[in-house]
Amino acid sequence: MSKTRTARIATAARKTKETDIRVQLNLDGTGQHQISTGIPFFDHMLAQLAKHGYMDLDVQAKGDLEIDGHHTVEDVGLVLGSALREALGDRSGIVRFAHAYVPLDEALTRVVIDLSGRPYLVYNVEFKAARIGDLQSELVEEFAKAFVQEGRFNLHIENLYGRNQHHISETIFKAMARALHLATRVQYEGVPSTKGVL
Repeated sequence: MSKTRTARIATAARKTKETDIRVQLNLDGTGQHQISTGIPFFDHMLAQLAKHGYMDLDVQAKGDLEIDGHHTVEDVGLVLGSALREALGDRSGIVRFAHAYVPLDEALTRVVIDLSGRPYLVYNVEFKAARIGDLQSELVEEFAKAFVQEGRFNLHIENLYGRNQHHISETIFKAMARALHLATRVQYEGVPSTKGVL
């Protein structure tokens, strides 16, 4: 008799004086997404995360964009990380480790993930421009930091080369998506750790 797997769906929210954010995540989706953060280029990047990670993602965010995008981008990362952590549950049966290389024309990025339960980010990316569309390029790292912090996982991002800032950013989010999809697959019995817990 086959086991019935519990749906890996989670909703998370955060409301402060700076932002009001709600995220719904289905790890076993098809890449459907509804995303509205008030920062169109960031919306485009989150759409890559959903589509190429085969996760259904609904992100609704309002923030103090009259100041800048920092609070919105960081808090979306925090809330998405919370949703990921909840959707993973005790992480039983997951592959846990994964990596992905993603090119886009002249740009190539490598992402390696360990869904270890321990947050740690290694970020080796240099953007030459201060902005990519309406997104401050430094906020890509702030998003990753926040995502890792609340998602409780180890994430290494390395842009190997590239010139076009849009291409570099897109390879980061697509590679994150692919690595997450592979690492979150349920393939084994039990928790993937000699400690018996993640």
